[in-house]
Amino acid sequence: MKKRNSKGFTLIELLIVVAIIGIIVAIAIPNLLNAIQRAKQKRSMADARSAGTAAEAYAVDFNHYPAAAGFPTGLVAPTATMGTTFQGQVVPTYIRVLPLVDGWSSFFLYGGDATFQQYAIVSNGKDGTGGGIFVGTSPETTNFNDDIIFCNGQFIQYPQGAQN
Repeated sequence: MKKRNSKGFTLIELLIVVAIIGIIVAIAIPNLLNAIQRAKQKRSMADARSAGTAAEAYAVDFNHYPAAAGFPTGLVAPTATMGTTFQGQVVPTYIRVLPLVDGWSSFFLYGGDATFQQYAIVSNGKDGTGGGIFVGTSPETTNFNDDIIFCNGQFIQYPQGAQN
């Protein structure tokens, strides 16, 4: 009788390997998606901080913050995109390239008060709509849809975690 020389894997062995790979992928994908959203939040925060630094540098020279198109009287309320008046006042003297969109490709909003002594730069978050503002409660958020607000040189609402 001839001995059969079998080389290779059995179907059961292959199915076990595929199942193990599937389990690893099922665990890794949600963590990957969460990390991508967190990176978009951090990018939005860095861009808002850069625009705020440009506004602060402008204020050093002119003793007031840049004007915001369409601001309401006596209230910091972001009502116009940064591509309007603000961009014309700070580019290229105070910032070379002004970030106009956040990590989710929605426009940053810029607003100020009537005396130009306050300003706010807002990212509307993942959903791109306003309303995720919880000023006065807890400045830390855990929802990607919540707004990120940079006001007068500091974040007044931002993603939860260590802020660098």
